[in-house]
Amino acid sequence: MRERQQRREQRERLALRQQWEHPARDDAPRLPDSTQDLLSTLGSLVDEAAEQMKVERTRVELAVALQRHMLPPELPRLDRLRLAVRYAPSQRGLDVGGDWYDAFTMGDGTVGLAIGDVQGHDVEAAAFMGQIRVGLRALAGATSDPGEILRHANDLLVSMGGGLFATCCFLRFDPATGCLDLARAGHIPMVWACEDGNWGIAQDRGGPPLGVLAGERYPVTHRVVTVAGSLVLLTDGVVEGPACPVGSGLDRVAAMVRGGFLDEPDVLAGRVIAAAERTGHEDDAAVLVARYDGPARRAA
Repeated sequence: MRERQQRREQRERLALRQQWEHPARDDAPRLPDSTQDLLSTLGSLVDEAAEQMKVERTRVELAVALQRHMLPPELPRLDRLRLAVRYAPSQRGLDVGGDWYDAFTMGDGTVGLAIGDVQGHDVEAAAFMGQIRVGLRALAGATSDPGEILRHANDLLVSMGGGLFATCCFLRFDPATGCLDLARAGHIPMVWACEDGNWGIAQDRGGPPLGVLAGERYPVTHRVVTVAGSLVLLTDGVVEGPACPVGSGLDRVAAMVRGGFLDEPDVLAGRVIAAAERTGHEDDAAVLVARYDGPARRAA
């Protein structure tokens, strides 16, 4: 009797186990409605996030393409002046940096060197960067005075009403005579060093960033470089970051330029851009080096 009861209980347990492991379609265990709704909502959120990431990545790729095409494809080749550039991209995930540079021969035979940083890290900033670069080149065809070039560029950008602004350093240099004219619009100062032992951080008075307020003036600093040396234009990403205040970063770059002003410009530019890694920077960074061989010697 007892054995029959045990066998019956064993058959019932086996039947229940088989029913659970291989349930019929209509008897499949169902989650409560609230759980189903939660999973459905989570799935929709994941899909929306993935779509947003795809859109954002497309915007970044477009901005990167714009930035690449807005920068000069090559630097001019000049007697007694050799140029080199280096660029380090932003470390902020999908952000696109707004740093830019340019070098071109001006109408009077001198060379124009420019470097700047646009507010923002998106497609609009990349397009704004292109407008500034093209505008500066066009204005340099009408005047070679850096202060006037920045003044007209500022008024032009304000009149366009884009809501963005940019810092800039514009330098006009004559390799034949060593004459240098420099104007700044809220930008990091130039660093320089020469073989006669002179060097410096050009903390000359400048004006406000471009695109903020119309009618601003940009003072021009005049210098004459009489010996060989190097001029280094850079953006704040090279000298400023969470681990480094801007003053300390400029001092560090100045020491590099003092010790390597006679190096090939590519070598010095690479050394200076490497300094950006020590600042813990998240922004992008750009360096433009002009290696000057000294004024042309006059025949006796």
